[in-house]
Amino acid sequence: MSAPAIGRFAPSPSGPLHLGSLLAAVVGWLDAEANGGRWLLRIEDIDPPREQPGATAAILEALTAHGLHWDGEPMLQSTRSAAYQAALDQLAAAGMLFRCTCTRRHLRAHGGSYPGTCRAHGMAALPAGTSHALRVRVPDGDAARIHFHDRLRGDCCFDLAQQGDFIVRRRDCLWAYQLAVVVDDAAQGVTDVVRGVDLLDSTPRQIHLQQLLGLPRPTYLHLPVLVDDRGDKLSKQTGALAIDLSSPELNLARVLLWLELPGDPTLPVQTQLAAALKAYRPDALPLGPIRLT
Repeated sequence: MSAPAIGRFAPSPSGPLHLGSLLAAVVGWLDAEANGGRWLLRIEDIDPPREQPGATAAILEALTAHGLHWDGEPMLQSTRSAAYQAALDQLAAAGMLFRCTCTRRHLRAHGGSYPGTCRAHGMAALPAGTSHALRVRVPDGDAARIHFHDRLRGDCCFDLAQQGDFIVRRRDCLWAYQLAVVVDDAAQGVTDVVRGVDLLDSTPRQIHLQQLLGLPRPTYLHLPVLVDDRGDKLSKQTGALAIDLSSPELNLARVLLWLELPGDPTLPVQTQLAAALKAYRPDALPLGPIRLT
């Protein structure tokens, strides 16, 4: 008998949930429930300059109001530095890291992808006071091609050499998303990752790290994103409004209907979720993007 599926929802506390993040949470919850599994909550609070006071409590309140109950205690990434450091040490011991002093201006001049400028420097010491990021090396040739099957989008293939060596610790000494998410997915036993398609190109980098660190690879399902009238992704950075918690039934019904699942704002959230669960099929979700209406 196979082990139950484990999904997760991993918002950052840079603000309260908006309808786009609610959409991702709803599908993640449905997917875990449909597989008889567990749905975990992880707060990705490793970027203090972007965090808002009270955002974590607001996220938990919004999920509860919409009937999206998680299993176990939420994981806080701010408590996980020792695990990230251990992974970094493992990468360094394998000769996979190098110090990078390149600025954003330098990267923009090369089209945004990393051209390998600091690769030859390796982990050699830099002059005192020199700020630097740590990047992980990506392979060349056939070894750079990462193949995976997305449960909604089918077979995907990316060339890591085109994406370039990527950051695992920032020059401000904060942990990079790519490293933290890989370490924490493994620590929580996550088997099924459900998230927005805007993170699709992060998946090959994360698979590369999983391979280097000897960690299991979860399955992936990348959802359509919610966009505004201009076609821009709804996000905290673009000023997306917080969910109105006075009308969770309406919020949930809108999200379910966008997902082409049954939703009725006159029904309680638990009744709506039960009906959606019966109709849920991951391969029948819309490819999107979904326009905010």
